[in-house]
Amino acid sequence: MPITTAASRLGTTALSEARPLELRANWTQEEAKIVIRAVYRQVLGNDYLMQSERLTGLESLLMNAQLTVREFIRAIAKSELYKTKFLYPHFQTRVIELNFKHLLGRATYAESEVTEHLDRYQNQGFEADIDSYIDSEEYDANFGDSIVPYYRDLVTTGVGQRTVGFTRMFRLYRGYANSDRAQLAGSSSRLASDLARNSASAIVGPSGSGEGWAYQASRLGTAPSRTFGRSSQGSTSRLYRIEVAGISLPRYPKVRRSNKEFIVPYEQLSNTLQQINKLGGKVASITLAQ
Repeated sequence: MPITTAASRLGTTALSEARPLELRANWTQEEAKIVIRAVYRQVLGNDYLMQSERLTGLESLLMNAQLTVREFIRAIAKSELYKTKFLYPHFQTRVIELNFKHLLGRATYAESEVTEHLDRYQNQGFEADIDSYIDSEEYDANFGDSIVPYYRDLVTTGVGQRTVGFTRMFRLYRGYANSDRAQLAGSSSRLASDLARNSASAIVGPSGSGEGWAYQASRLGTAPSRTFGRSSQGSTSRLYRIEVAGISLPRYPKVRRSNKEFIVPYEQLSNTLQQINKLGGKVASITLAQ
């Protein structure tokens, strides 16, 4: 059964038939390789992993049954690879959001959870904070030593879940093909405002498209503060908002990348898309602006 009737628009179709992946007793080498790939995808937020980045020493320990899946995950989360991707580039509130998503498979439910982990990080350090997720009763009850964490809030079980978890998860989960380092919102926190207000989050479609879905602005907020009328005589009044990730500005030798938004009438849509493509940009979404 699909997670929701809007699964195709929310990017959860690939997860609808998924089952928890477990490294059971008497596992084979091929099963261990499947688990390793799944752990990298989950713990590294589906970020692209080069062959040279693979933690082959840890993989070998797991393949030789010297590490459980839980300890393999712990080692990856404490590794320099994880820190480089998710700790160093972000504010600690964003790091905590990602830790919850990667290690417990859910969004943060309350501001008190963020405060608790902030205190632990400041007083005991990053590795102690990672241990607090993996050694928690919640982790033990849901994953134990053998199950790869998965996005629990996208599967309704009623066990230890909160309604806000489902909607907030879509602030963090941006589609099956997306990664946690390739999002329009950049390194900023996705949930800080909702947690501070103790309010439910609006569901934001991964591409920003679809009638009724909330709109998520890019990190830099580069869209004009107001939309303009018809650009020329005879043009239509319908305007479109184009969200673009990663435009390469033609500045040699240094190339800077940025997120932008454009608001254009229908007549200019095709030309604008061609120009974006020439600049190396990736269109994240095209939605009606008026």
